[in-house]
Amino acid sequence: MGLFGGTFNPIHLGHLRGLEEVREAFRFQETVFIPAAIPPHKVTEGIIDAKHRLEMVKLAIRTNPSFSISSVEFDRPGKSYSVDTLRYFREKNENVSLFFILGKDAFREIETWKDYQRLFSVSNFVVMTWPEVGKTPFHVQPPDSLASSFRYDDEVKAWIHSSGHTLHFKEITFLDISSTKVRKKIERGKSVKYLIPLEVEAYVKKHGLYQKNL
Repeated sequence: MGLFGGTFNPIHLGHLRGLEEVREAFRFQETVFIPAAIPPHKVTEGIIDAKHRLEMVKLAIRTNPSFSISSVEFDRPGKSYSVDTLRYFREKNENVSLFFILGKDAFREIETWKDYQRLFSVSNFVVMTWPEVGKTPFHVQPPDSLASSFRYDDEVKAWIHSSGHTLHFKEITFLDISSTKVRKKIERGKSVKYLIPLEVEAYVKKHGLYQKNL
């Protein structure tokens, strides 16, 4: 089972394409999108109401039978910490292999996450990577502070944690789309067609989301 958390403010085609490639590569029967209610690592100003973000994810994934959504971080009070979410899914799916999916930018900051040392003891990890010209190369390896807890296995092409869980790095098709870029275009009255799903675009227009108050 794949688990993919995020603010999804709003969800866009980069999210969807990346997750589809990971799903296919790892043969997940189910990939769960987990919108964050109160993300601990982001400035909450500009993040729209949780109900809208949840609804947009539902609209975006409804035609993919392998994609589902969880409102666990909305149902739980306080900030949305990944370690709590992973424990929740571990308790609910005792005999299922869990794979926590995140992008390489988020992985770079994982040492700032709450109880990050424990994350790898609860779940397998898949880090989505993509080539970037002119930027500092991304090192496909565990966090420096946890290096002694991992060994690389040439046979499975992954890092093995002392708990037995794996850390994979999967290169995906890079779509230069971000939620920030989408919001800025909407604020400026520009088209976001082909950046977000049509259903999400219609929802944004219907509810007047991300429009700048003049």
